[in-house]
Amino acid sequence: MSSQVSPLAPIYVPDMPAIAGVRLATAAAGIKYVGRTDVLLALFEPGTTVAGVFTRSKCPSAPVEWCRDKMKTGKARALVVNSGNANAFTGKNGRDAVNFTARIASKAAGCKLNEVFLASTGVIGEPLKASAFDGVMDKMVADALPNRFLDAAKAIMTTDTFPKVATARARIGKATVTINGIAKGAGMIAPDMATMLSFIFTDAAIAAPALRSLLSDGVTDTFNAVTIDGDTSTSDTLLMFATGAAKNAPRIARASDPRLKAFKKALLQVLANLSEQVARDGEGARKLVEITVEGAVSKSSARRIAMSIANSPLVKTAIAGEDANWGRVVMAVGKAGEPADRDRLSIWFGGIRVAHKGERDPSYDEQDVSAVMKKPEISLKVALGMGKGRDRVLTCDLTKEYVAINGDYRS
Repeated sequence: MSSQVSPLAPIYVPDMPAIAGVRLATAAAGIKYVGRTDVLLALFEPGTTVAGVFTRSKCPSAPVEWCRDKMKTGKARALVVNSGNANAFTGKNGRDAVNFTARIASKAAGCKLNEVFLASTGVIGEPLKASAFDGVMDKMVADALPNRFLDAAKAIMTTDTFPKVATARARIGKATVTINGIAKGAGMIAPDMATMLSFIFTDAAIAAPALRSLLSDGVTDTFNAVTIDGDTSTSDTLLMFATGAAKNAPRIARASDPRLKAFKKALLQVLANLSEQVARDGEGARKLVEITVEGAVSKSSARRIAMSIANSPLVKTAIAGEDANWGRVVMAVGKAGEPADRDRLSIWFGGIRVAHKGERDPSYDEQDVSAVMKKPEISLKVALGMGKGRDRVLTCDLTKEYVAINGDYRS
């Protein structure tokens, strides 16, 4: 957690309402950090359903493996999250740590072992001293309150400079339901079917298979359309909990239920808000960059080209230097391995066309473009002229501070 808040941090932080059936507590267990909270406990009323999407990394963390296994029941009563240690690449110690943590959480919360879900974030490869949880778990259960979502978001931060929260409401039938979300992430960000760490809570009554479908659809153009550095974490976890405790909430069994129309829109709003906050908090970031690719042969092709641009260190450092270097964009388009034609290519920075049909735009004015590049939010558009495929991703610039943060991370 940085002492200096990102200049791209949202000005407005929403008031996070209570979610019926959810109680939250945080504690300072001393996992890595001194003088700050580093453990989150969420408790859920009986009947709460759960779904999740996780990293596709072939080297997943022990908590990711635990959650995948326990997800089969579709039921949840407790969530334990720690920051400072990812419990990844930790062998038998890691597996023992998740078992120990789940056991003490299930005992303190009075629930079954397979109703406890876990997530960890921080340094990879360092053994997690799970005994630290034993000293705080009972007190967290006793202290848990319904309206502590901002505290919860702070407890899971690592190199984040601000807590990430979002909320929305929607109607399902005659019921008004609430969706709250928290997230963390600032580096090692290039999600693949999940997010960094994010937890969504709702008092809607939705069956676990329907929740899973909603999440899988929702991450495609939100969390999976964000990249900070092109590196997919071993720990990426997105869990969603539905307590069913909203007044008059109808029981929803299928994601295709037409009564979910407004809920789907609200959920997408929360996911999009959180994922943009992650992009805004990229380690050392000073520029939020929206990259749009249009005229591709397909949406998937547009996504791969957009990600090639967004993950290019040369593009990102040029933006950090406030240089509209379209040559580097051309390079990133060309290396993506997708259909493209140099002589049909056009490029815009901040709405100003800088290149057209394979060469510099004849009306290019360095002064106008320089003014655009000094802004904290920059749009970059590429038109391929190959088809109707279009996609959009978010990223940030790559600064000296990113190198400093990551060169010092284990110190």
